[in-house]
Amino acid sequence: MATKPAFDADALITQFETATAQGSAKLRQAVSDATLQALQGRELSLKNIRAVLATVTQAANTGLAKNANPAMDPDSMIEQAVQGMDDALLKAVDAHRVALQQLTAQGADLREKHLKKALTDLEKFEDMLMGTVQKGATGIGEPFAAAWGQMAEKMNAGGTLSGAQAATTAEQMALQMQTALRDSRAAGLRAAQALAESYTAMVSGVLIGMSDAMRSPAAKTPRKK
Repeated sequence: MATKPAFDADALITQFETATAQGSAKLRQAVSDATLQALQGRELSLKNIRAVLATVTQAANTGLAKNANPAMDPDSMIEQAVQGMDDALLKAVDAHRVALQQLTAQGADLREKHLKKALTDLEKFEDMLMGTVQKGATGIGEPFAAAWGQMAEKMNAGGTLSGAQAATTAEQMALQMQTALRDSRAAGLRAAQALAESYTAMVSGVLIGMSDAMRSPAAKTPRKK
């Protein structure tokens, strides 16, 4: 898999550089598309996702720093950027869900090391995005640093859509695993029960066989002369 973000950073920088207060809503879709495109160019490990979010955040900050519009609303623009990244992460969560469901449908055990790690990683999605936002203020002056800080506070209070979905997905997959284990145990129990139910018939068959052997001429004890 590629390790280089597969999106046009310059185009995203231009989006932020030329955005106005009225058109800032378009940034959400632009960031979502760019983030998703970058994620599609690499394996969806936490390390790679963090790298993509950092690159997208840097592009947003570069564009914001170049935006000379006096009516620009940095709070709104940064919020749109974060929501765009959150939207892309929602799709990444869904991709994890589909993959895990396919594997479990084929009999994979979610207790296996690499699958267990996938569930653990899902639970880190929210912290990962929050960490990205907290680092967004690094290397950029006011008023953008303050806007990133306010966005971090807002996320700490209300969470993220992708984080909530990731936690739900991890919980659902864990429950699905427990159900699969219960089904497996139930199947084993049914087999044991069927064996138990036939046990008396087996004993009867053995007893009949023993009786037949005892009645056979070869089994009779020869009389002494």
